[in-house]
Amino acid sequence: MVTVVGVRFKKAGKVYYFNPGALDLTVGDKVIVETSRGVEDGEVVSGPKDVDEENIVAPLKDVMRKATDEDIAVICENIEKAQEAGRIAVEKIEKHGLDMKLVDVEYTFDRSKLIFYFTADGRIDFRELVKDLASVFHTRIELRQIGVRDEAKMLGGIGPCGRCICCSTFLGEFDPVSIKMAKQQNLSLNPVKISGLCGRLMCCLKFESETYENTLIKYPNVGDKVITPAGEGKVIGVYKTKGSVKVQLDDAKEAMEFPVEEVDAVEVIS
Repeated sequence: MVTVVGVRFKKAGKVYYFNPGALDLTVGDKVIVETSRGVEDGEVVSGPKDVDEENIVAPLKDVMRKATDEDIAVICENIEKAQEAGRIAVEKIEKHGLDMKLVDVEYTFDRSKLIFYFTADGRIDFRELVKDLASVFHTRIELRQIGVRDEAKMLGGIGPCGRCICCSTFLGEFDPVSIKMAKQQNLSLNPVKISGLCGRLMCCLKFESETYENTLIKYPNVGDKVITPAGEGKVIGVYKTKGSVKVQLDDAKEAMEFPVEEVDAVEVIS
């Protein structure tokens, strides 16, 4: 077993594990760690816990230290410098006539690298842009092309539900989403209604899918013959969010709604 802490570098970003060593770390602590990109600052999102070694991606790096007041000052300064770098980069992009949209800019903690995130419809030849930026900032420059889902995650926004979009608040990673999930949840297949701000299928279709799968087990299908407290009938409506089904009784003109627990399927003898 190995003791690790989970560290996140961006809000709702992927969690990476580090060795806390002798440091007394708790959730919410700012820490300085060394990564493949250089020295970076992050936040502890899961306290020390023991995990099996086979579940750890080697090599497990150490947490260098808990962030000091001086480190916090550097982090704030890096944010300001990154914002200024973004303004300059936009000017340079226009100067070079590149068809790309700058989404975000960030410095590593030690300022050994300046990373620009952008979106574009196709491949972009930004070699001259990199040279131009390097001559201005005198550090390693990395331009990283991201997809529309990553763009929405970085920028955030309000979804059709009226809440902040899931990817920018708590979803650490993107899972595949299919149109089958929308059908399973009886949603309109109008692309406008089931697409998020990124233009792709909404992420909530995925993490609600398991609940619907488990719920479907206890619900009859429309058209099934069932027995209710008021007699036998045929199912004409299923309302999973209400936990009920609507049944057209054999001996009644009007349909009635019953809790799903009170409805039993009629056994069909072939």
